[in-house]
Amino acid sequence: LVLEKKISQAINLIKQNIGKDNTNFFEAYLLLTLDSLKKNDFNQAKIYLSNTMKFADQDRFNSVILESLNQYIFVFKEKKILENKKDFGNLSLISETFQSCYLNDSKTETLFSNLINNYDQIDYTRYIYFYLSYLIENQKFEKARKTVENIEYLNSTLLLSQGKSWIENNDLKKFNEIFSCKNHNDIIAEFLFLISNLYSSQGYLERSNFFLNLSKFLNPKFTFNISLEIENYYQNADYKKVKKLLYNFRRENIFYHWYRIKKETQIIAKTENKDTSLDYLVKEYKKIKNPNIKILFDVANFYKNSKKYNEAINYYTRIIKTLNDDQKIKSDLLYRRGASYERAGEHEKSDKDLMHSLKINPDDAYVLNYLSYSWLERNYKIDKAIEMLEIAYEAESNDPYIIDSLGWAYYLTKDYLKAEKLLKRAVELMPDDPIVNDHYGDILWKLNRKVQARYFWRNVLQMEEAEKELLNKIDIKIIEGLQS
Repeated sequence: LVLEKKISQAINLIKQNIGKDNTNFFEAYLLLTLDSLKKNDFNQAKIYLSNTMKFADQDRFNSVILESLNQYIFVFKEKKILENKKDFGNLSLISETFQSCYLNDSKTETLFSNLINNYDQIDYTRYIYFYLSYLIENQKFEKARKTVENIEYLNSTLLLSQGKSWIENNDLKKFNEIFSCKNHNDIIAEFLFLISNLYSSQGYLERSNFFLNLSKFLNPKFTFNISLEIENYYQNADYKKVKKLLYNFRRENIFYHWYRIKKETQIIAKTENKDTSLDYLVKEYKKIKNPNIKILFDVANFYKNSKKYNEAINYYTRIIKTLNDDQKIKSDLLYRRGASYERAGEHEKSDKDLMHSLKINPDDAYVLNYLSYSWLERNYKIDKAIEMLEIAYEAESNDPYIIDSLGWAYYLTKDYLKAEKLLKRAVELMPDDPIVNDHYGDILWKLNRKVQARYFWRNVLQMEEAEKELLNKIDIKIIEGLQS
């Protein structure tokens, strides 16, 4: 019933059968606890939660969920933060921040600052949005505006981009329309969303949707969280449900509406073809007045992925013209445009962009790899290419593309033993990549392991991603081998 969004019906059914074996399970008491919270009955919520504790060890997240809810209920009931509580690391940091926000404690800003600047293990940029919401709810408008000045659309999350847009357009009321730190239901809903996200990240999509629906039960206003449910159903190829959920995102919230267009485009690509999907995206894009730079970036990427490199270059150029060299994101844009130039056969322009990208960000292993490999393919500056690839490999020694590039560089310089070691590892990491299999076949041939070489070349013939030009070369190699 919860997965079908019939939560009130599920709660009534549990209440009718309370005390019976068929309601004696974790989810039943959790629903009763949340129902009591929604009705502001903290005493009853505490009672139901106590009954749930016996199920704490049934799932690795159960004890975390129950202990966290216990801490929240204490805050709501006693109007103070529980002392001597269990520490769940990053999750506890998030919980304490929201609890302080609920109490309007003076430490709230410091806690938000600690949270959003803690990038050691997890990206907490989502909570910048809630910090902005807190500032606006407390009428600290200038501080909110100052905060978004340092946020770039191009590398911001969907939620944060939408929030930045509201502030820039002075549409501040939108924040409190969907979330308030002073509303205990909103806070628990965000906690449940976090649990849903954890389950989703580990592939437990049904469990994720269960907690997401509970989150929506407590705070139905926060429709943006539906994007997680959309991604869960998209992973399961349930495109009918995805399309239905996408209707929640209207034009007035431009970034979520654009997310809807992108997801519909992806579905068309899966169910029809890439050309039709790109046509749909461009048609919808043209309906947008004054499209944001983030939307231009997405259009450029769709063109690039569809191998429409000249169109991609045009859009990347429009964005690059707005950026300064002190903006690190410009390095990524130059990389993308440089790669598009390379695919379009304009090597001089490609080299210029990629070198400019490295000038801004000299340690970017992926740009080093791309530029070096393009040189290897042209038999150009081989020694310098190897030098750059060794730097890239030192930084990203487990990246299969970099491993393949360095192995191929050694192949071209006839260091076949070093090449074989690296290319073998690349094949192990990317067994379905046609280029890697082709390269490994070549090195095996040079080491006089010709039967094995033909085995890997034949593998390429079965791969859908192999381009026609490569397949033609493979056909010749299988028959004639490599010519000296």
